[in-house]
Amino acid sequence: MTDTPPHLTRLTFHGPLSETRATTLIRRLAATKPTTVLDIGCGWGEFMLRVLEAVPQATAVGLDLREEDLARGRRDATARGLADRADFVAESALGTTRTPADLVLCLGAGQALSTAEPPHHTDEALRELRRLVTDGGRVLFGEGFWQRTPTPAELSGMWPDASAGEHYDLARLVDAAVAAGFRPEWTETANLDEWEEFESGYQADTEIWLASNSDHPLAAETRTRLDRHRAQWLTYRGVLGYAYLTLVPVV
Repeated sequence: MTDTPPHLTRLTFHGPLSETRATTLIRRLAATKPTTVLDIGCGWGEFMLRVLEAVPQATAVGLDLREEDLARGRRDATARGLADRADFVAESALGTTRTPADLVLCLGAGQALSTAEPPHHTDEALRELRRLVTDGGRVLFGEGFWQRTPTPAELSGMWPDASAGEHYDLARLVDAAVAAGFRPEWTETANLDEWEEFESGYQADTEIWLASNSDHPLAAETRTRLDRHRAQWLTYRGVLGYAYLTLVPVV
């Protein structure tokens, strides 16, 4: 019997992102030859570190508030010889005074840039991203969108207080990026395989722990959490999409 259930050890990226798509995105972004990278809500920064591996002249700063993830990122950077080029900072991105970077990453972290209510936080986040990217640079923006309008029954099975108005559809999401001062170089969306790999990986190590620790004092709490999350994602499966927008700032 182990003391605590493991968490997120089976995930490479904290989002529905395959190795194939990550490689393609990084190749496209690296072709712009950025020298500075800013990662908003970086987590453990796997994507950021891969950008640094692809662009030897670049340095990067990742901002996040979760120290556990930042510590994992620092360990990974050290193990890969990138510690002198990657800075993981426990810092809020809201109203950040960081200087504009050649490449800004914001993957599932738009809420870190805004205090507005959904979906308007997306508009504000995109305006902030325009402020944070250099002219001629790139932004990679990852954000959820409705693939179709969810039914009331579906919404009731998702996260607490889920509403049809909290996400845009894909067309409105891209329009919001244009309105914020960008042109979309590339628009792509996560496929079902990527979603299933992410959501299964999100829980897999803890599910295995629970199967072997059913008498643990934390077992009941862990089982409830796992069952709730699984029910939620199987409800929004095929309804909630995830877009990767490669954005060019308008000068």
